[in-house]
Amino acid sequence: MPSALEAPLHQWADRLRQRLDLPLLVRWQGGAGLRLGQFDIPRVTLDVRDAAGAAALLAPSLDSLGQAYVESHIDVHGSVQDVIDIAHRLAESGAADEDAGWMGRAVRRLIDATHHTRAQDREAIQYHYDVSNAFYAEWLDPAMVYSCAYFENGDETLAEAQAKKIDHILTKLRLQPGQTLLDIGCGWGALVLRAAGRFGARCVGITLSRNQLDLATERVRAAGLQDRVEIRLQDYRDVQGTFDRVSSVGMFEHVGLKNLAPYFRIVHDLLAPGGWALNHGITSTDPYNGETSHGGGRFIDRYVFPQGELPHIGTVLTAMQQGGLEAVDAESLRRHYARTLKCWSDSFEARGEHLKTLVDERRWRIWRMYLMGCQWAFEHDEISLFQVLCRRAGQDADSLPWSRGWMYPPR
Repeated sequence: MPSALEAPLHQWADRLRQRLDLPLLVRWQGGAGLRLGQFDIPRVTLDVRDAAGAAALLAPSLDSLGQAYVESHIDVHGSVQDVIDIAHRLAESGAADEDAGWMGRAVRRLIDATHHTRAQDREAIQYHYDVSNAFYAEWLDPAMVYSCAYFENGDETLAEAQAKKIDHILTKLRLQPGQTLLDIGCGWGALVLRAAGRFGARCVGITLSRNQLDLATERVRAAGLQDRVEIRLQDYRDVQGTFDRVSSVGMFEHVGLKNLAPYFRIVHDLLAPGGWALNHGITSTDPYNGETSHGGGRFIDRYVFPQGELPHIGTVLTAMQQGGLEAVDAESLRRHYARTLKCWSDSFEARGEHLKTLVDERRWRIWRMYLMGCQWAFEHDEISLFQVLCRRAGQDADSLPWSRGWMYPPR
């Protein structure tokens, strides 16, 4: 560590200790380091590897700290929960220097006006999902469902909760044998396989990921459901025809705020008369559709979901109406996603050394930080998730059910 950096770091540590008591030890070059609180044993140890790592500490945000970790300017040691808790407390200490006002939002909206062409969306999806099927298989459930699970009682395994989530969606949709279902963003095929195998539907699943297409097609063949399930490499804007049911699970986060109403108009046009659709997706808790606090959203955009944008649930409902859809039911699953992410993060940590043989060190650090950070965000009401059941607007009231009884059948 250049001696020129020692004085600023010591000054930073002195200021921080006046406001916070962190069980954090900051070290460089194997020295004794700086203690950021009163403790016998630190819960987290942070090793500064170069000047860029020191700079991230001097102006801490979730983006700067995450970037420093991903690019190996810093190393961290400790449980994932302790690491993310301390990262947030450090980021909060630097929040006074962060511009989160109206001007920042205006600039982001201007930038967004040029995003989400077909080519950009395809590249963003392939960047995230085409890491490798083997990588995802290590920490997802056996069905490889990469979206929020449904812990009906809270004591389910991840695999049980993911199966319940799919059944919960298909039950909400009142899917019947022989009906047609379009799954927009079908992942590795778990929902369409369940819809065809258990509910007797005829399904089309679309994805922009070549890896997902190949494995989902293989799984359809292995299940002997080729006559009832078709997997396509296709953009949702290019789908033709109509379907009795439409599902979209963990996909609309990639659509973009400016495209929400047109997206829901396409869902409207794809629905057959009397059809039902369900949108399951992550939402912002900022009523102005802003990013998560302290730079977390910038980290996600930079490294995880390029061009991903989260709308507030109010924005979702407005865009649905603008797209010609009537929202019939909205259910928050925020607590469920916090649990899902803990399951994923725990599996990721347990298989960490093997995962490093499947991807490079940088990618491994990105996903590690992403999983633990998202768990924290759902736990602390930074982001949420809603399932919204809808149908074409303008239909008679007597075609609506009296209650939610069919969604939650007695066990």
